[in-house]
Amino acid sequence: MFITQKHISRRAVLKGAGVTMALPLLEAMIPARTVFAKTAVAPKTRFVCLEMVHGSAGCAQIGMQKNLWAPAGVGHNFELGQGSILSSLEPFREYLTIVSNTDTRNAEAFTAPEIGGDHFRSSSVFLTQMHPKQTQGSDVHVGTSIDQFYAQKAGQDTPIPSMQLCIENVDQAGGCSYGYSCVYTDSISWATPDQPLPMIRDPRVVFDQLFGVGATPQERAERRSEDRSILDWINASVGRLKQDLGAADRARLADYLDDVREIERRIQKVEAFNKSGEPRDLPGAPVGVPDSFDEHVKLMFDLQAIAFASDITRVFAFKLGRDASNRVYPESGIKTAFHSASHHQEKEDKILDYAKINTYHVSLVPYFLNKLKNTPDGESNLLENSLVLYGSPMGDSNLHNHKRVPLFLAGHAGGTLKGNNHVRTADGTPTANAMLTVMHKLGVDMPSLGDSTGELDLNGAAVQTTVAEKG
Repeated sequence: MFITQKHISRRAVLKGAGVTMALPLLEAMIPARTVFAKTAVAPKTRFVCLEMVHGSAGCAQIGMQKNLWAPAGVGHNFELGQGSILSSLEPFREYLTIVSNTDTRNAEAFTAPEIGGDHFRSSSVFLTQMHPKQTQGSDVHVGTSIDQFYAQKAGQDTPIPSMQLCIENVDQAGGCSYGYSCVYTDSISWATPDQPLPMIRDPRVVFDQLFGVGATPQERAERRSEDRSILDWINASVGRLKQDLGAADRARLADYLDDVREIERRIQKVEAFNKSGEPRDLPGAPVGVPDSFDEHVKLMFDLQAIAFASDITRVFAFKLGRDASNRVYPESGIKTAFHSASHHQEKEDKILDYAKINTYHVSLVPYFLNKLKNTPDGESNLLENSLVLYGSPMGDSNLHNHKRVPLFLAGHAGGTLKGNNHVRTADGTPTANAMLTVMHKLGVDMPSLGDSTGELDLNGAAVQTTVAEKG
C-alpha cells in the first residue's frame, strides 16, 4: 500500500432523506504527508458548564469543618475520602482542579427590594458573574456568559456554535418572585447582557438538532412514526464511505454509529413508556423526558459526548436543577425534597442528609468524564481536550448566601490545566477570578469579568493568600 494525499474533509457528512450526520475524526481526514497533517485537524478544546443550584452542604459551617466539599489538604496533597461530596471524582484525580473559598458577590442583594430574591437571580450570575437588573418585564439585563464568550471564539466554524441543556422545567413566562423575571432563573447562558438563551430539556429535541432529523416539527414527527432508526436512512451513504476507509477507520466509524444508535434506542424506549398510559413521576414533562433523573442526565451527557466526537459543537451549558425545586432524588438515599433539604437549619444531621443529595449529584459527573476519556480525539482523547466546569452560584443555601461557593474543574483543556490540584483562595476572592482564569485557559483574551480582581494560578500555588490586582 502507499499513502496518497487524497483525504476526506473534516466537515464530511453522511446524508439520507431528511438526515445529516456529522462524522467522528478519522485518519482519512488527515492529509497524508503534508505540512497540514498535524494541524489540519488539530483537536480543539471543548467547554462544558454544569450548574447545580442550592449550593452545597459543604458551605455550611459544620460542612466546612467536616470538609464535606473542600478537602483539608491543598495542592496535590488532598484527599477525597469517605464523607467527601467529591469522593466519586477520585478515579479522575489527575484531571481534577478544585477551587475553594471564592465568593459570588454579584448574586447578593444590592438594594433593599432585592433581599430574599437569591433563588431568582442566582442562575443568571453563575456564568456571567454580573448583577442582574431586578425586573419582571422584558427589559432584562445581566451580562454575557462565559460559555458564549468561548462560543464566539471557537464555535463559529462548527455547525452549531453552542447548545444549552437543562433537566428541570424552565421557560415559565413572565415574572417569578421578588420582582425577578423567570428568565433569570431559567437560563445560565446569555448571548448578550439582554439576550438569555433558551435551554432544551427534551433529549429527543437535542438528538434531532444534532443529526438534522427533519426540517420541520411535522417532518420529525412523521419520521418517528415510521419506527425506524436514522441509521436506516443513511445506509447507502455509509456503504459508499466505507469503500474509502482503512480498517482502523471502519472500526472507528462502526463504534460511532453504534453509539448513535444506542442513544436513539434509549430515547425511543423512554418515549414508548411515556406514551403507554402508565402513571408518570413527571406527568407534565415532554414525552421524550425520562422520569428518572439519573437516566435523563446520562442521556444528555451521551449526547454531548457524541456532539464533541463529531465536532458538531464545542460548547455546552447544562443546567442540572432549578432553584426552589422540590424534586426528590431517591437514588441519594434521602427522601426529603431538594429545596426543603437545602434549608437544613444548620443542624448537623440535616446537613449530612443534604450532603448525600449533593454527593449523588456529583456522582453522575464521572459517567461523563469516563465517556470523554474513552472517546479518541486526535492523538489523545476528549477529556484531555475538554474543560468541564461544575459549580453553583450559591454557598450555604440555608442562609441564601453566596460565600465559599462550590466549584471544580475537570479535564486538561488541551494541556493548559495540569489537574490533581486543590487551590484554596484567600478570603473574599471573587468567583469571577476563577471564571476569568478559565477564559484565559481557553484562549479568550479579556481583561476582566464581573467583579474580578485578577487571575488565579490553577496549576501552581495551592494556597493563594492574596487577591491578585488587575493590571
